[in-house]
Amino acid sequence: MNMRRFLLGLVALVVIVGAGTVALAWRPAMDPIDPAAVSPPDSARIAAGARLALMGDCVVCHTRPDGKPYSGGAPLPTPFGTIYATNITPDPDTGIGRWSEAAFRRAMREGVDRKGSHLYPAFPYDHFTRMTDEDIGAVYAFLMSREPVRQETPRNQLPFPLGFRPVLAGWKLLFLDTGPFRTVAGQSAEWNRGAYLAEAVAHCGACHTPRNRLGAEQRDKAYAGGSIEGWHAPALNRDATAPVPWTADRVFAYLRGVDPQHGAAAGPMAPVTHNLARADEADVRAIAAYIGSMAPPGRAPSAAAVPSASGGAGNAIYAAACASCHRGDGPIAARGVPLALSSAVTGPDPRNLIHIVLDGIHPEVGEAGAIMPGFAAAMTDAQIAALATYLRSAFGGGPAWTDVEGTVRRIRQGKETS
Repeated sequence: MNMRRFLLGLVALVVIVGAGTVALAWRPAMDPIDPAAVSPPDSARIAAGARLALMGDCVVCHTRPDGKPYSGGAPLPTPFGTIYATNITPDPDTGIGRWSEAAFRRAMREGVDRKGSHLYPAFPYDHFTRMTDEDIGAVYAFLMSREPVRQETPRNQLPFPLGFRPVLAGWKLLFLDTGPFRTVAGQSAEWNRGAYLAEAVAHCGACHTPRNRLGAEQRDKAYAGGSIEGWHAPALNRDATAPVPWTADRVFAYLRGVDPQHGAAAGPMAPVTHNLARADEADVRAIAAYIGSMAPPGRAPSAAAVPSASGGAGNAIYAAACASCHRGDGPIAARGVPLALSSAVTGPDPRNLIHIVLDGIHPEVGEAGAIMPGFAAAMTDAQIAALATYLRSAFGGGPAWTDVEGTVRRIRQGKETS
């Protein structure tokens, strides 16, 4: 009898918990709209949305390399599996053509699509939730004015139970802090504008903040450095390792293309600076004022640091492949940032340096910018590891990196996702 009561109680508990989970996770579908019956938005609203979408890098994440703008399909590798960006063109069947502005606002604020499905936080709604109604509406107007592209989004590659979207309701309960952006008293209007753009629209912390085991940003370590697509996103706060201090002017120059003391962006940051180079100057200066206010003093080493003659194979590779552009003691050095100032060399791990050595740095097609050849085909894993180890010792000013050759191998194999 006692066992029967226990089992009945256990079943009741499971039912109650299951019902509670369903109730927590359930979101209603929102009525579709008829695209043909919707009046086109005015040009001023579209223009405002275009500026915001540029700073939010919407086209970067929502366009695959061979695809049309905003049509989705781009893979985002994460420690949990691969998530594919959705089609956000106004196609009525595969995009957001049947989404009302209210449905779009719910996705941006709550991470729930028009049909009521929870969205993965790879879509940074934990930042977009801070945006104003006016700005969300402007982005919606801009996207609805784009060319409709019929393109299905590939199925996400996630292990069970992560592919079961209702579990995201629990994630949100733990980590999603909704609510409007609040200005900070005592700060300038420019600083507050920059804080809003960086925190809400540009979602800078999504890459530059470390995440916990469940993939949520560690808010108590905001801007202390993070990982994105196998790259290290450097710390921007007092933990920054950049040798030369990041002032507002230097941040602005970097975000617009290149800063002489910090070089040009590479990896996932490169398309960000490409977009910001075309964004409103006042908005980029506001972001720079906000980010620059976090920076530590820096240690400002000599840009003309001369490596030692020792270093074995790494030194020989440096002399043959790198010194002519990076030695820092002649006019040709303008082609490459002096390595003693490179965050790829002074950072906490070798991932960024290895990516750059393998793939090089290349400007957007048809545009001027920093250029460096890649050496993936010319160097073995051991040679790249020797070079990276030598550069860290000669120019890095920090502790030696570990497992450098293993990191090279994983990056080549596409297995370095965090």
